[in-house]
Amino acid sequence: MLLVPLLACSRNGETVGLMTGAERTDDYIALLSGKGVALAANQTTMVGTTHLVDTLLSLGVDLKVIFAPEHGFREMAAAGAPITGGVDEKTGVKIVSLYGARYKPAPEDLEGIDVVIFDIQDVGARFYTYISTMHYVMEACAENGIACMILDRPNPNGFYFDGPIREPDFESFVGKHPVPVVHGMTVGEYALMVNGEGWLAGGVKCDLTVIKCTGWTHQTMYELPVRPSPNLPNQNSIYLYPSICFFEGTNISLGRGTDFPFQVFGAPEFEGLYDFSFMPVSRPEAGNPPHKDKMCYGRDLREATAMGLVPSGRLDLSWVIEAYNAYPDKSRFFRNYFDTLAGTRKLREQIESGMSAEEIRETWKEELEAFGKIRGRYLLYE
Repeated sequence: MLLVPLLACSRNGETVGLMTGAERTDDYIALLSGKGVALAANQTTMVGTTHLVDTLLSLGVDLKVIFAPEHGFREMAAAGAPITGGVDEKTGVKIVSLYGARYKPAPEDLEGIDVVIFDIQDVGARFYTYISTMHYVMEACAENGIACMILDRPNPNGFYFDGPIREPDFESFVGKHPVPVVHGMTVGEYALMVNGEGWLAGGVKCDLTVIKCTGWTHQTMYELPVRPSPNLPNQNSIYLYPSICFFEGTNISLGRGTDFPFQVFGAPEFEGLYDFSFMPVSRPEAGNPPHKDKMCYGRDLREATAMGLVPSGRLDLSWVIEAYNAYPDKSRFFRNYFDTLAGTRKLREQIESGMSAEEIRETWKEELEAFGKIRGRYLLYE
C-alpha cells in the first residue's frame, strides 16, 4: 500500500507541516468567545505537548465540563473498565463519564453550555468506541440546541475502507452505524456523515462545525504521537488492529497482559502447532486478560509492518481463518461477541463453512461500493 510522507502546507505565507484541528487555535478560538464550553477529550487531546484543556483555559475559554470516553480522561483505564466522573486535579474542571452508567450527556450536564468540542484521536475501525461517543455527544447537542465542534485529526487507517457492513440487528456501542469495519474517514468526515445521513436518533441534525487538519490527505502516512488506548502501544498495533480485533470474539488471546498487545495471537490449545509462545499476566491495562497465567502458542506479528504485511489497504482475514482451522475444538473457538464485532453473523458462518478469505471478500463487494458513494459525499481531504 503506497502511503506518502507528511505533506507541507502554506499558513500565513509560511510553509508548515501537518496541523491538527486542535492546533489551529486561531481558526476556532473566536467561535468560543463568550460561550460556555464543554469538551469531550482524553489523553490524545493535545496541542503539541500541551493538553487542549490547559490550552483553552490559558486562552480564557470558559470551560465548564469535560466529558470522558472509554479509558478515561488524562489517565488510561483498561478496556471495558467503568469510567467515573469527578474533577480534573490539575484544573478543577468537572469531569463527567460517558462510559459506564451512560454513554450520552444528560440535559443537566449541558446546563450553561453553548458549544461542545469533540477532540479525540480515532484509529479508523468501526468497533473503536470513540466514534460511538461522538455520536452520542452530537445527539445530545442536537436535542438540546447546542453547537458541536469537531477538532479533526488524521486517521492512521484512513487510506482504505473494507469489511462487512454492520447489519441493523447488530447495532451496539462497538457498531453504532451501518458502515464497514474500516470506514476510511477522519472523525470530522465521519461526523458529517452521521449528521448528513440522519443517523442521530429521530433523524435530528446537529449544529456542526469541523475544524479541518492541514497538510494531510487520505494517502498521508501519519504516526500517532500519543498512544490512543492502553492496548494499542505503537503504529504496528494500530495497523493490525482492524484485522485482528476479531480475535476478541474468540477463545484466542491477542496478547493483552503482555508487552505487545494486538501484535500476536495464540492460545494454550495451539501447543505443538506453533513455535512462538507468550504468557498473559495481570497488568494495569489488562487486569484479567484472556488465558491469564497460561502459556499461549501462536503467531508473532510484532514485525508485521517491517515485513510489509501492514499497512496493506485491506482487511486480512487469513489470520482468523488460520486460527479457526488449527483450533482443535471448533465448537469453542467463537464467542457471541464475534458477531457483534463483525456486525453480522455471516462472517462467522462463512469461516465455519470453509470459505477462503477471497471468497468472503467477494460477498462484501456490492455493499462496499454503495458505502463508497456515501463516504465520498463527506470527504474533506484528497
